[in-house]
Amino acid sequence: MDLKKKILKMLYPLIMRLSKSTAKGRVLKNEQKVKPAQPFHALTTVLNNGASLDFSHLKNKKVLLVNTASNCGYTGQYEELQQLQEQQKESLVIIGFPANDFKEQEKDNDETISQFCQVNFGVSFPLAKKSVVVKNQNQNPVYHWLSNAQENGWNNHQPDWNFSKYLIDEQGVLTHYFGPAISPVGEEVRNALQEKGNS
Repeated sequence: MDLKKKILKMLYPLIMRLSKSTAKGRVLKNEQKVKPAQPFHALTTVLNNGASLDFSHLKNKKVLLVNTASNCGYTGQYEELQQLQEQQKESLVIIGFPANDFKEQEKDNDETISQFCQVNFGVSFPLAKKSVVVKNQNQNPVYHWLSNAQENGWNNHQPDWNFSKYLIDEQGVLTHYFGPAISPVGEEVRNALQEKGNS
């Protein structure tokens, strides 16, 4: 881990505290329990090892989708995401989506990203191939679904920054959006994971 990454890791608790009350601490919830117009479980993504992940295999589990970066003040969340995955492995799937969309904080290639995550944070949850998560013509189809109400049923909000989180319930309904300043092991995410799907 280079010096910049070490400093960011050290500053992570402070960055979380300072940004919690900003827009990066926002939580959006599907209060009306609106079902998607296009099924989540019909999506697929390409993992960073080139394998394809068919989301139909994720039925009956909650899914947390997180856009990630290696040189961000929130990069310490890799450790928390891994912790959450280990605690909830029977009922939750976490998928990281590395992206270079915010201040070019993910310039590395897929192989380097994977090594960085495994060596420094013990990450064992799947990482998708590096892609674009913000709205433009190159946006990853999964993130197009997540940020397009015509597909997911209610939410048009794209990621605010690296480590924004979208939670899907067991039936493929998008239930929550958590900004990057919301910890994966914090109360907001923990409470959402305990909610039963009513679809």
